[in-house]
Amino acid sequence: DPEWASYKLGIFICLNCSGIHRNLPEISRVKSLRLDFWESNLIEFMRNRGNLWAKAKYEAKVPPYYYIPKSHDCMVLRQQWIRAKYERGEFLDIQVCQDPCSAGSREGFLWKLGKGRRQFQKRQFLLSAREGVMKYYRQESKSPKAVISVETLNAMFQVDKIGHSHGLQITYITDGQTRNLFVYHESGKEIVDWFNAIRAARYHYLRTAFPNVPEAEIIPRITRNFVKEGYMEKTGPKQNEAFKLRWFCLDSQERNLTYFKNPLDAFAQGQVFIGRRDEGYEVRDDLPQKVWVKKKRPVITLVTPVREFVFICENDRKQREWMDALNGVITQ
Repeated sequence: DPEWASYKLGIFICLNCSGIHRNLPEISRVKSLRLDFWESNLIEFMRNRGNLWAKAKYEAKVPPYYYIPKSHDCMVLRQQWIRAKYERGEFLDIQVCQDPCSAGSREGFLWKLGKGRRQFQKRQFLLSAREGVMKYYRQESKSPKAVISVETLNAMFQVDKIGHSHGLQITYITDGQTRNLFVYHESGKEIVDWFNAIRAARYHYLRTAFPNVPEAEIIPRITRNFVKEGYMEKTGPKQNEAFKLRWFCLDSQERNLTYFKNPLDAFAQGQVFIGRRDEGYEVRDDLPQKVWVKKKRPVITLVTPVREFVFICENDRKQREWMDALNGVITQ
């Protein structure tokens, strides 16, 4: 039920996107459906256009790896999607669809969070779908600081966590551990282009590695966001150690609950694999018999075949959210 429209493009839009359109007067002009006066010629124009017409024209050739943002996605993703469609005409029928192998090749500078989380430093990044790797270099260094396999590469926007409107979190596996890189670029277009280049490289890898898997199953696995993130307190394996505050990330695709001392840590302190209910995995809202806390607080016990993990949540709402998220993984 959109309550706004662009009378220059002939489309109906939501409140969130109306603000973006309003800042692009050269390509879009916005009116409220309820509060503004609509001249008869504009009503006729809207009748002859509409969202299906605009989609057929402006989204004629969206590559399968290109991320189409949802209403809850961050501003830079939505803004650059609107600009790519209507301002730059990147997906018009006259455009030639880019091969994912060439689209997944990119080179340039990104600001990367340095060791100790003290400051961001300019680093050169190189992505090659053909070679199946992403590398980054220190300034004026000829040998890469890291060579990352596209096989385990993932990227997600983390605006609040990184503290920058263009903040991107890149994860990969090295020596059996998940490694986090936190990067940004001053240009919104540049960081979204990097994100979609990573998606193109991942798409190329998945299509090559799993040629018989339908595309509908490939696309959700190109990149992924965490199902839930946030602080909880946890105790150790003996369950008599003091509870310590940790930052948790739940990855439903990999079925992992990973925890960090700080949200911007490069490496996790540990992770818990979450299997299925018929394999002995369960989530409870009470404490194991031998565990005791000083005062009544919202708790979660994650039961696995190996041990029981005990967490304390900030409040009842957070407890319900975490239990729903964990149960979602167990039952999928």
